[in-house]
Amino acid sequence: MLIAAGLFAFSGLFALFGVYAERKVSAFIQDRLGPMETGKYGVLQTIADVIKLLIKELIIPGAADKWLFMMSPAIIFIAVYMGFAAIPWSSGLAPSNINLGLYYIFAIISIETLGILMAGWGSNNKYSILGAMRSAAQIVSYEIPAGFAIISVVMIAQTLDMQTISAQQGILSAEHTKFLGIWDVTNVGGILSWNIFRAPHLIIAFVIYFIASLAESNRAPFDIPEAESELVAGFHTEFTGMRFAFVFLAEYSMMFLVSMIAAVLFLGAWNTPLPNLGVVRLADWTTGVAWGIVWLAVKALALVGIQMWIRWTLPRLRVDQLMNLCWKILTPLAFACMLISGVWRLWVM
Repeated sequence: MLIAAGLFAFSGLFALFGVYAERKVSAFIQDRLGPMETGKYGVLQTIADVIKLLIKELIIPGAADKWLFMMSPAIIFIAVYMGFAAIPWSSGLAPSNINLGLYYIFAIISIETLGILMAGWGSNNKYSILGAMRSAAQIVSYEIPAGFAIISVVMIAQTLDMQTISAQQGILSAEHTKFLGIWDVTNVGGILSWNIFRAPHLIIAFVIYFIASLAESNRAPFDIPEAESELVAGFHTEFTGMRFAFVFLAEYSMMFLVSMIAAVLFLGAWNTPLPNLGVVRLADWTTGVAWGIVWLAVKALALVGIQMWIRWTLPRLRVDQLMNLCWKILTPLAFACMLISGVWRLWVM
């Protein structure tokens, strides 16, 4: 119960930080100031917005399906929130250390699509149903290349246990250091032991996964389910007050969740990026439970920052461009990465 409350509190705090950070990032990119009035440099603006949402009236449209409309925000948020349960935050520190953690995460967050469809259909609004259908088609499509990219890592790691995948990206064995050309140093660790360096084709798999994660999070340039210029706000057009807050909270939680998954699978998880170099044991000095939390958070937040940067840089894709990218480019490349992982595991490792 305490862990569940802690994860919920963390989701809320990250959403507060994420909304403020995105406002400032967008302002910087567009050469303006962003929120400045509420608190010093506008740091209290997001808190003021949350208070406003808390006191707003919960309106149910007269023609809406009442139960679908009321349940959908909770289902959308809970599906994302439960995904954090299997994320290893550090060595020996995971809310639920199950040996099928990766499978569990992608099974549970897929329920978000159901909640989005319920929101669109239950609103009985043409903009909402169009947004929901777009979102469902987009998420289901981009799960294919994302799944192939993840399987590429699983074939190298030979496990679905995220804690084991994390531990494998720690100190390198002598065999790995020799393969990488580091003949005189063993137990190097650091950035060279990350999956994208242990098997370099996983760099491509990482890029594919990251692009697909943007689509799964409905982030630009894949934000056609929420296209303001076309659909007002998409599937959550009719939501007010706390129901809208839960949808918004789910979006920012999803951003952090997919970034943490990317960090665990490709970027060394909670392991330090600093190597051991002879008597200078940087990896050993920056390893431990507290250090692990710091490293994982830094990697995930860096990816979240890139997501925000992309949103305010690239234009929105058309539906045909979205599907062409998925089925004609990302899916074949991800499938090729999966085949290479099989060969790599059999002949190289």
